[in-house]
Amino acid sequence: MVIKTSDIKLIKNFFKKLSLPQPNSHKGQNGKVLVIGGSSLFHSASLWAAEVVSHFADMIHYSSTVENKEIFLSLKKKFHNGMVISQDKIMDYAIEDDVILVGPGMMREGEEGKYTYDLTKLLIEKFPNKKFVFDAGALQTMETEWLKNLKQKAIITPHQKEFEKLFSIDIGTLPFEEKKRVVKDKAKEFKTIIILKAIADIISDGEKTVVIEGGNAGLTKGGTGDVLASLASSFYLNNNCFDSPVFASILLKKTSDLLFDSKKYWYNVSDIINKLPEVLSELIIK
Repeated sequence: MVIKTSDIKLIKNFFKKLSLPQPNSHKGQNGKVLVIGGSSLFHSASLWAAEVVSHFADMIHYSSTVENKEIFLSLKKKFHNGMVISQDKIMDYAIEDDVILVGPGMMREGEEGKYTYDLTKLLIEKFPNKKFVFDAGALQTMETEWLKNLKQKAIITPHQKEFEKLFSIDIGTLPFEEKKRVVKDKAKEFKTIIILKAIADIISDGEKTVVIEGGNAGLTKGGTGDVLASLASSFYLNNNCFDSPVFASILLKKTSDLLFDSKKYWYNVSDIINKLPEVLSELIIK
């Protein structure tokens, strides 16, 4: 199936499946997300992810690394849309939260890379029944076999180089139809949902495969992958594991379409984050 963001009738019809907060729901019923990310080198990635999630989840818990300590401590004063938690509290909040996003801005080398590897492994071992989304640093350090140990399918968000590292296949050199087949095969083998990020995103659970076409070259900027992963995490709170990344990809690409109308290529990640709720509201209007 191919979904083009220019086909507004099709995407509005697809978004009819989106689970929305119920009028009589109370605090916490619409989900809690734990975002783990950031490093001494990449400060902003996990912050962007946390900001995105704060628009959609009832509660966002954010944890970064000790190497990112200065930024981490300043967040306690500036990040008003969620809670900043210390590393020694991660397991406590992992028990409480519904979806765990691991990886945006995390390192793959050195001591911080070891932390990424060890923490990802530990979370999978201790919480096999949790809903996980793995992005960036987590994908670049984890062992693919770990995915098979999860009782609920994880969502993973590799670009083509990360896919190659995970599955030892140079997918970037393959024809498009072959890329689709490989993504589907690996999703089935490792019991996961794969979003292969590219000009056209390929999403598969090993049975169904959807291609999302749209967006523009403004999405090549750093940070848009963090937005995609955090949107998938947000939708995974109350939607199934396959539809959630499809919703995420459509919303990100459609938002970039609309920003292009006013800013051409010169919008940034903050513009995207601020625009997302408005675009989603338009997509769910009857």
